[in-house]
Amino acid sequence: MVSVMSLWLPIILSAVIVFVASSIIHMVLKYHNSDFKRVPSQDAVMDALRPFNLPPGQYMLPHADTQAERTSAEFVEKTNKGPVALMTVLPNGMPGMTTPLIQWFVFCIVVSIFAAYIASRAVDPGGDYLAVFRFAGCTAFVGYALGEIPNSIWYKRPWSVTAKSVVDALIYGLLTGGTFGWLWP
Repeated sequence: MVSVMSLWLPIILSAVIVFVASSIIHMVLKYHNSDFKRVPSQDAVMDALRPFNLPPGQYMLPHADTQAERTSAEFVEKTNKGPVALMTVLPNGMPGMTTPLIQWFVFCIVVSIFAAYIASRAVDPGGDYLAVFRFAGCTAFVGYALGEIPNSIWYKRPWSVTAKSVVDALIYGLLTGGTFGWLWP
């Protein structure tokens, strides 16, 4: 069995490689630019919402607090009349990138730690590259991909957006698996 602590280099390096790959995907390839649509009459919608001074958070329109309220004729009428919306309100101003990028890198490290743990339990020291690649890569893919799918199931995120994120996860999994296979003790 391989000690997870002995895998510190592939953990850190795979996180760095995934971080760089995700930067290339989002800043160079830009296929995620179509993930969000512009609201028709964007300025009018923003002007209409501004007086409510909504604090940052997640909102649903219409919203019911109880099952009884959700099944009431009034709520059903509001839902049928629309619009029905899920929205995230962010703080005003240009969003900063430093905190999300740090959080993303920490997440990449966490995924790599799980990949290290699973691979270290399955492959002995000096193990075959493909065995290490399979366990670490599959674990990383699961870590990056599967959490995306419920957003399409429950929150109606377009499946095309989720599919692009799953493709990203496949790339990240392959890179992680390759890094672990290369640096396996």
